[in-house]
Amino acid sequence: MQLGSTLSLVVEKSYEHLQLCVFSLLLAMLIAIPLGIVLADKRMQKLRVAIFGLIKVIQTIPGLAQIALVILCIHAISGWVHLPITGFFPATIVLVTYSLLPIMSNTVVGIEQVEGCFLEAAISMGMSRGQQLMWVQIPLALPLIISGVQTALAQLIGMATLTSLIGSGGLGDLILQGLKTMQINLILEGTVPCALFSVGFDGVFFLLSRFLLSPVQRTASI
Repeated sequence: MQLGSTLSLVVEKSYEHLQLCVFSLLLAMLIAIPLGIVLADKRMQKLRVAIFGLIKVIQTIPGLAQIALVILCIHAISGWVHLPITGFFPATIVLVTYSLLPIMSNTVVGIEQVEGCFLEAAISMGMSRGQQLMWVQIPLALPLIISGVQTALAQLIGMATLTSLIGSGGLGDLILQGLKTMQINLILEGTVPCALFSVGFDGVFFLLSRFLLSPVQRTASI
């Protein structure tokens, strides 16, 4: 009975952890990839410096301090807009801001590193700037974009253990409870699934990269 209840608890907390990480990652991708595509334009150099400077400053803030800062910001605007100060919402804000940099920077670098010969070929075919971006630059930038998403997810899995301090749930609940009571079994029940998720998603991204990049590699070889 004890084993069954323990397993049920680990499964429940693992589901909460994955739900928080995946949702935050998708939201970060929806923000960072389009913004990275826009900032890859040479005409956006000044805006790029400003945005990357701001995100890098946020990235350097320690995890606990970043969580506290988000809570303070939400509390400051709570007089005008009613927003939850604890739980899933503030945790998502923390995780999204924490994962923007690797995705956005890899998107910019990936698009910038597309060789000129591919763009010249696209121009000779009569492609517009938008078509060049959609059919040449973005497909060839996929290796770095996927790498950025992979890095962001690895960071999210670890960072999400800290957001349990503000009631987001997940495996961090088990780890923190184990640390408070010095119960090694609780610590292991939280850390082992986190490690397995990191290794498992790394393999998934490796297979996804091979699947998505095969058409790109064929294009590059022509």
